[in-house]
Amino acid sequence: MRLALIHDWLNQIGGAEDVLETLVEMFPDAPIYTSMYWREKMPRHWQTWHIKTSFMDSLPLVHRFHQPYLFVYPFAFQNFDLSGYDLILSNKSGFCHGITKPKNAIHICYCLTPTRYVWGFEDYAAREGFGQLQRNIIRPSLDLLRRWDKAAAARVDHFIAISSDVQRRIARYYERESVIIYPPVHTERFNASAPLSAGISDQVEDYFLCLGRLIPYKRVDLAVQACTQLRLPLIVAGDGRDRARLERMAGDTIKFVGRVSDDEAARLMSRCRAFIFPGLEDFGIAPVQAMAAGRPVIAYAGGGALDTVIENKTGHLFHQPTVESLVNVLKNFDAAQFRSKDIRDFALKFDKQNFVRQLSSFIAQVTNNQLPITNY
Repeated sequence: MRLALIHDWLNQIGGAEDVLETLVEMFPDAPIYTSMYWREKMPRHWQTWHIKTSFMDSLPLVHRFHQPYLFVYPFAFQNFDLSGYDLILSNKSGFCHGITKPKNAIHICYCLTPTRYVWGFEDYAAREGFGQLQRNIIRPSLDLLRRWDKAAAARVDHFIAISSDVQRRIARYYERESVIIYPPVHTERFNASAPLSAGISDQVEDYFLCLGRLIPYKRVDLAVQACTQLRLPLIVAGDGRDRARLERMAGDTIKFVGRVSDDEAARLMSRCRAFIFPGLEDFGIAPVQAMAAGRPVIAYAGGGALDTVIENKTGHLFHQPTVESLVNVLKNFDAAQFRSKDIRDFALKFDKQNFVRQLSSFIAQVTNNQLPITNY
């Protein structure tokens, strides 16, 4: 079977790109069709991939400012010529599931989320800082985009969801059934049995940890304010446009360390009292990494955290996206009630090897073909 991979865009790094990395490892001969590719800013090893871009790749400033081209994406993916492919595997958070598949081909959509800009526009616009003019321009066309998006979803043969929450949204917005296959997590990088060069140990130090991009929708402000109020030590690792605002609200128990290496991230995770994950994510890889390092997670009770944070076993959930709700959990938190081994064992459920096995099995089931998997 000839396989093509479809991905929304290659101008930024996030959870979708982590999934794509694993798909490319599994199927290195499969070309990647995408709307755009910012070659100079993306990882160097991507230059060895067989990447095919749409006409959008040559539009003015599209690599840096792709939001203004919101209504162009459907045309970009519909115009790809996928003749000759037997299997289409789309890795979708935007519009890439809207490809026109060849006759008799099978389209499997690995759905990271139903398109946020279409089905949750107000929340998306708020977190991306859209001005009133931008919102007023886009709102009248949302119904048209929703109809296109749902029609595109109807042409997909099989949906895979990354979490229970995404599965529910696929059913609600697309009226389609799906199976759940959790995204691949490199748990071995964070496991306490990893090489000592990573600085990982069972020694727990007196600090809580937030790690990731510092952008508004991650809600790191909740952790900063809660730990400031309770005078709890918090390390904030990562960088982003929200950092200056967070630093202004932080008290003297909050420490910002900027971007850290993978080894330093593993060390920080393995020694924290708990990892705080205050945002609403479709899945959330960082909490699972912290669990692989043996540490409990305190997370907002929504999205993917509902699948990964098990109350009193792998951590605690706070049920309102407010400082007060998080404060109530932190005030009563006792790290000693958690067993690191139990948390690590649970994290293995989300290991990359499980993703590879489950996806390979699903493909074989729906195509009646066992595709050769490279590197595994």
